[in-house]
Amino acid sequence: MRRNFTGIAMILALVSASSFMLPHASAAVAGASARRPAPTFTLKDADGAPVSLAAYKGKVVLLDFWATWCTGCKVEIPWYMEFQEKYSGQGLASIGVAMDDEGWQKVKPYLAQHPITYPIVLGDAAFGKRYGITALPVTLLIDREGRIADSHAGMVVKGAWEEEIQTLLREPAR
Repeated sequence: MRRNFTGIAMILALVSASSFMLPHASAAVAGASARRPAPTFTLKDADGAPVSLAAYKGKVVLLDFWATWCTGCKVEIPWYMEFQEKYSGQGLASIGVAMDDEGWQKVKPYLAQHPITYPIVLGDAAFGKRYGITALPVTLLIDREGRIADSHAGMVVKGAWEEEIQTLLREPAR
C-alpha cells in the first residue's frame, strides 16, 4: 500500500510539474480601450547604439524578455525571427530584451553563437519591474499606438501568438 501511494504521489507530482513546462495558450488581444501605454525606453544594443521604443510608433512591436539560460526563450526566439521575416513588411518589429545578470559579458558570446535577426538590448531588474517581469520568458505585443495589447508569461503557443500578431497588423494606424 505504501509503495503504491509513493508511486501515485510521484506520478501526480510529475504531472503537476509538467503542466508548468507545457506551452500555455495566450490570452486574446485586449480591446483597444483596455490597452495601457507601454513604458517607454531607450536602451543600448550590443554595439552601443540606442534602441528606443518611441522609434517604433506606428508598428506592431513584439517585445521579448529573455535570457541565455532560459530554455523556453531558446525555443521561442526562432519563432520570433520567423515572424519578423514574415511580417516586417506589414509593420511588425521585434525587439529582444536580454535579462542576464552578467549583462553583455554573457549575452554577446551567446549572440555570436546564436545570431538573432532583430535588435537585442540589455535590460536589468529595475527595467523588468517597469513591465512587471517576474519570470522568463515574457513576451508582449504592443499595438501601433504604443499600447500593450497582450502580455504572456511562459512559452507562447506559436500559432495562437501568430494569430494575435496578424490581428494587430490588420488594425489601422491612427
